Amino acid sequence: MARVASFHLVRERPWRAPLAMARLGTDRLRVGGVDGLVFWRLLGTGRGDDTGPSADPRRTAMFAVWDDEAALDAFLAESAIPRRWERAEESWHVRLRGVGGHGTWRGIDPLDGLAPGSADGPVAVITRADVRLRSWRAFRRAGEPVSAELRRAEGLLAVVGIGEAPVGRLGTFSLWRSIADMRRFATGLPEHREVVRRTRVEQWYGEELFARFEPYDSSGSWGGSDPLAQRIP
Repeated sequence: MARVASFHLVRERPWRAPLAMARLGTDRLRVGGVDGLVFWRLLGTGRGDDTGPSADPRRTAMFAVWDDEAALDAFLAESAIPRRWERAEESWHVRLRGVGGHGTWRGIDPLDGLAPGSADGPVAVITRADVRLRSWRAFRRAGEPVSAELRRAEGLLAVVGIGEAPVGRLGTFSLWRSIADMRRFATGLPEHREVVRRTRVEQWYGEELFARFEPYDSSGSWGGSDPLAQRIP
């Protein structure tokens, strides 16, 4: 059977923020031994829908690729990690099939072997990059207007900044009404187009990934509601 991916976004109650950050480290031991888990990353997140360098200590995320649907089902039913997510202030979960993209994440192509998805409905996008130390100042300065431009983009349903240690490994997870809306932002808006040009010319990144997915099943809430409610058949 073909692989599937999943993304999980969890917001803890204010008093549990230090514990949420600590578990980005301790949960690595638990996740690493899960049967059927092919690839995974535990992630910090930015504040709100800000995709520039920022941090929300109450909110964490997990991206994972599974051998098949049954492996993901078993993790959600049996692992202590998702049972803890159920007690959080808010959590949101989505299953993903591959729609295309390019690049790697810590040397691995997370799209390899994924079940093919449809690009006819909503689309989920992960972008991430290892920013070179010498490029950090330019990246940070350029990121602020792009973040503002993204939040105003037509067809954007939701977005969150994601990152992992050490500093400089940053990305985004976003949901779009359609692949046409996503492409309109990626190629049509001036601030974003200029940043893409500079990343190539000035070689800001040591590694990068741009991956598109079909979000085919979602549950829970993100910012008070499910941004894919009534959008997935």
